[in-house]
Amino acid sequence: MRGNNLGLDSMKGLVIRLAIPSMIAQFINVFYSIVDRIFVGNILEIGGVALAGVGICGPIVTLISSFSTWIGIGGSPLMSIAMGERNQKRARHIMANCFVMLIIMALIITSIILIFKDKLLMFFGASDVTFQYADTYMSIYAIGSIFSIVALGMNSFIICQGFSRVAMFTVVIGAVANIILDPIFIFVLDMGVAGASLATVLSQMLSCIFVLWFLFSRYPKVRITFRGYSFDIMKKVLLIGFSPFIIISLDSGLIIAMNMALQYYGGANYGDQLVTCHTIAQSFFLMVTLPLGGITGSTQPILGFNYGSGDIKRVKDGQKYTLIVCLVFTAIMMIIANLFSQYFVRLFTSDEVYMALSVKAIKIFTLMVIPLAVQYTIVDGFTGISAVRYAISLSCFRKALYFGAMIVFPLMFGIENIFYAEPVVDVISVIVSSFVYFKVMNNILEKRRNMIDFKGEKV
Repeated sequence: MRGNNLGLDSMKGLVIRLAIPSMIAQFINVFYSIVDRIFVGNILEIGGVALAGVGICGPIVTLISSFSTWIGIGGSPLMSIAMGERNQKRARHIMANCFVMLIIMALIITSIILIFKDKLLMFFGASDVTFQYADTYMSIYAIGSIFSIVALGMNSFIICQGFSRVAMFTVVIGAVANIILDPIFIFVLDMGVAGASLATVLSQMLSCIFVLWFLFSRYPKVRITFRGYSFDIMKKVLLIGFSPFIIISLDSGLIIAMNMALQYYGGANYGDQLVTCHTIAQSFFLMVTLPLGGITGSTQPILGFNYGSGDIKRVKDGQKYTLIVCLVFTAIMMIIANLFSQYFVRLFTSDEVYMALSVKAIKIFTLMVIPLAVQYTIVDGFTGISAVRYAISLSCFRKALYFGAMIVFPLMFGIENIFYAEPVVDVISVIVSSFVYFKVMNNILEKRRNMIDFKGEKV
């Protein structure tokens, strides 16, 4: 239960102690999310089409989680800055507002999905064959989505207080439970796709219970309270969190758009095959992007705390060490993608046609994954110091570019080459983001230091 001192501990050690557990937690979280797909893909006779159906739900599930990220990542940097300013009262009020916002948001999202899910699933790429599996999975998941939203959102407030190992444990609880329950529900109880969804909901409920227990306990410095509600705080949380929300929600939208394009250009039978292969490839790519986001997201409290106290050198050091960890991680994942992707694909299917196309897609997706480390470090770095307009602009630019590439590539190079849109966009986005970073970051940090010095608040 020992926390980290964000203002005094060695920056190199601090980044590693926060980033590595968060990276591992996101690895577990990815495995957690794809375990359902692995078991579903191995259901006798229907595995392929059932996997395509669950794959249609994947981006919708991610879209749901993006709302918890909106509040969690929106509030935790604000709380870190308040803690850096030694304003514990404001820090408590920020967490209280975020907790209420997550509950309200979860209820609204659940209602919307249950009302419109049939139309959403068909619009997002389900076919007449795959709809029944997508509908079954989504109906059960939507009912229990409140557990996922609250657990993920409030876990950010554990991380920003330095308890990265506790935050990792919340994910481990859900992952282990899901791995145990999936085969029982799917195969032993013969519940099929419904069993996969039910196992996920129950696992997320366990994670949610642990997160709330910890944040109500005596261990964290800032605990959940029920006072200090403020529309001004809520507005700032929504503004700060809008960038990561846009990143994740647009990622989901782009996956949905990809499935729609594959279904449209591929036709009835080949389209379902392409969607299945894309689901497998995206499952691997999540093993890159989610842990990468875990690294950069976990170090945001370091940036926010030291930005709040006006220690600009520590902010820069934090960004430097975060980038180094990200570069090492992406280099390792690129090697794994090129040497071992066929073994990953075998977890889902033994069909040679599916395997060949899925392996090809994975290798294409990860061609330029190392530059992606720079993109994540820059965008999340801006978010960590509340410079949200730059984070949002860079995020939206990348998504718009990717959407345009998805339209152009199938028309010019054929549907199977649509996967090359990812590496091309990665390179262009990093160039643009790096230019913006070197243009404005020093000015932002110097302005903060001068303001703190002028007020005489630096400690």
